[in-house]
Amino acid sequence: MNLGYENNLPVKRSLRSIYILSLIIAVLMAVSSLAGILYQSVIYPSAELLGTFMSNDVVNLFIGLPIIVGSMYLAMRKKLIGLLLWPGALFFVLYNYLVYVLAMPFNLAFLLDLVLVALSLYTIIALVASIDGESVKKKLVGKVHEKISGVVLVGMGILFLFQVVGVMIVALANQTSITGTELALHVSDFLYSPALVIGGILLWRRKDFGYVSGLGLLFQASMLFIGLIMFLIIQAVLMITPFALVDVVVISIMGLICFVPFALFFRGVL
Repeated sequence: MNLGYENNLPVKRSLRSIYILSLIIAVLMAVSSLAGILYQSVIYPSAELLGTFMSNDVVNLFIGLPIIVGSMYLAMRKKLIGLLLWPGALFFVLYNYLVYVLAMPFNLAFLLDLVLVALSLYTIIALVASIDGESVKKKLVGKVHEKISGVVLVGMGILFLFQVVGVMIVALANQTSITGTELALHVSDFLYSPALVIGGILLWRRKDFGYVSGLGLLFQASMLFIGLIMFLIIQAVLMITPFALVDVVVISIMGLICFVPFALFFRGVL
């Protein structure tokens, strides 16, 4: 029996367990972020970790947490937009806390971050597997600017991948070291890039999974750009460092490349 026709959502099975897991993720993320803000010296024993992750904890509280709760709320209200944004919100958590896991020393905070990565990955897989891709495609085909969105996703994925490879090649050629936090970010980008490329190709080719994942991927990428801008502002205030105005302008311009197809896809779902 297709539950989508009963719940007014294109799903193949009950989402109850996924709601519960997502709520647990939201609570753990709030705990992790608050701990990092309130117990900075304990959670982040080095200046490098403190300068990178304490500001990011604020971003997670004010961006990551609301987008998870908001997408869950819309899905509970039987809104297709919420169902399709939900995997993207979870992907935001997965990407962020993967960086933490790769950079943090082994302590209780590391274990909490590791749990968040595992739960987020499992919940994304379970949620996407529960969505009826064929029904989603029938609702959205021709309405979400598939080619524009697909090209942007593929382009961003390739750009991130080339950037990581370029940094690694330059570091090896010049025999220069990369800090632990920078390396963690580059490894996360390297693992993240294929998801954008695959999702973009499938959306371009109008495959079921492309419609299921497209909005979430654009949403996650858009929130990463906004989060990065917020991070630079918070870092300048909390860490008393010079405000990187040029970086903010460049990131804002790059973000527009993602914001536009996201807005077009979003409007097509409504």
